[in-house]
Amino acid sequence: MKQAFARQPESFEFTPDNMETVKTIVAKYPKGCAASAVLPVLDLAQRQNDGWLPRAAMDRTAEILGMPPIRVYEVASFYSMFNLAPIGKYHVQVCTNLPCWLRGSEQVVGICERTLGISVGETTQDGLFTLSEAECLGACVNAPMMQINDDYFEDLDEASTESILLALKMGQKPRPGPQGGRKGSEPAGGLTTLKAIAGKGDGPEAS
Repeated sequence: MKQAFARQPESFEFTPDNMETVKTIVAKYPKGCAASAVLPVLDLAQRQNDGWLPRAAMDRTAEILGMPPIRVYEVASFYSMFNLAPIGKYHVQVCTNLPCWLRGSEQVVGICERTLGISVGETTQDGLFTLSEAECLGACVNAPMMQINDDYFEDLDEASTESILLALKMGQKPRPGPQGGRKGSEPAGGLTTLKAIAGKGDGPEAS
């Protein structure tokens, strides 16, 4: 979610453990190419800072990687994975791109707004949830879907979406992945090919 810089801390330092992780990340790149590590280092900074990137964290990243700060700002403001203002504990991102829209993402957004009592782009007063629209989350075959923090929830309808949000409200961990019973991205009606092990079945699928 792209918002103006807000509630900016005066400074930012990686924790000792995270600083060791930064060094490990940078070491993966050739000498003189530390700037290539900007994405994973910014992600680490965001995770350390409750899901958003203050300008001080971007400045510290620029210093570590030997980059002009403006180059880091450009990266952070371009990618939707980075948040430039505080967000809720649970960042609910509903995909509203064409495949999900055709499968009912408008209803998913609607039940999110009704269940959480907020509109897209807002955060609940208790700080638990931020609701966003996502352009595409890459799980089109399991549309409609949403991402909550690092978990994907797929094959959604209003009932399953509400159940997921209520579970999070109660401090539970809902099961990620398809919500309609299928495994991964298998056909919704079950497998139609490769049903038999080669040599143990009849028909062309066994050959």
